[in-house]
Amino acid sequence: MIDLRSDTVTRPTPGMRQAMASAEVGDDVFGDDPTVLRLQERIAEMLGKEAALYVPSGAMSNQIGVRVHCQPGDEFICEAGCHIYNYEQGAYAQLSGLAARTVEGDYGVLRLEQLTDLVRGENDHLVRTRLVCLENTHNRGSGRIQPYDEVVRICHWAHEHGLVTHLDGARLFNAVVATGIAAPKWSQHFDTVSVCFSKGLGAPVGSALAGPRDLIIKARRARKLFGGGMRQAGIIAAGALYALEHHVGRLAEDHASAQILASAVRECPGLELRPVQVDTNIVIFHVDPLLGTAADLVARLKAQDVWMYAIAPQSIRAVTHLDVNRRQIELAAEVVRRIAAA
Repeated sequence: MIDLRSDTVTRPTPGMRQAMASAEVGDDVFGDDPTVLRLQERIAEMLGKEAALYVPSGAMSNQIGVRVHCQPGDEFICEAGCHIYNYEQGAYAQLSGLAARTVEGDYGVLRLEQLTDLVRGENDHLVRTRLVCLENTHNRGSGRIQPYDEVVRICHWAHEHGLVTHLDGARLFNAVVATGIAAPKWSQHFDTVSVCFSKGLGAPVGSALAGPRDLIIKARRARKLFGGGMRQAGIIAAGALYALEHHVGRLAEDHASAQILASAVRECPGLELRPVQVDTNIVIFHVDPLLGTAADLVARLKAQDVWMYAIAPQSIRAVTHLDVNRRQIELAAEVVRRIAAA
């Protein structure tokens, strides 16, 4: 089976399992799990932030991020296809009483000119515009990398207008490897940054929220409120630490695999890459109705032991990762060609 449904499907490597099995642990709710503390210090250092907090999931990391910046009745601005808005059950409203103002980007990419008129004035009738959220890389945008210069412009504008900024950087290290722009350079423009260890980095569990120390203290309290207090979490934190030490540079292999798959899609009549460029490890393509639905094609691929994911009636997503090697991705590409031709 060649599983391309997501980069979350990876299994821990033998080295990661050994690191987890031998991890020193404590009680993280009491703040004395040494492996969790090392992970938090390490990811804060890698992102150029004062402190970080280990949490069970990226959704929790994002929701804590928006909560520490906002009060009930506040509004945040985000791209219409972003994860925070689409895939977290509207938790910003359910848990924190916030409103979202969405802006349609170009496959996830926003331009400053789209935002400049969106800050609401002081008025008792209106919500308070407080926060700008960006996502890099952008999941629904086929792993699109936010243009660095545009990130700088948007964040500078936000801060000039009294707004704060949060980065959903679940796959930030994919952007780092693909562009050569270091993580602290991306992160410096955001007040808080969320990163995920269980996607391209291949750890089994967890994300982190990084930012100023005073905000991370507030974030720890919110984590407890949201049910994210963990006890001997060093066992899973060790997997994340191992991933940071061994799996960042190899993301380039996933990007190269995605290009092989994208080339196969381009060759197939009835299949169309959307967007046409593939920046990192996510390939999204449209299926012409003459070939059936996305679910139909996914079923035919699965029958040939290639698993992908139908994300819309006519759209399929495939994500490369460390559990799929070059030989397997070449085989998957050939299966796509063969089934589309048939």
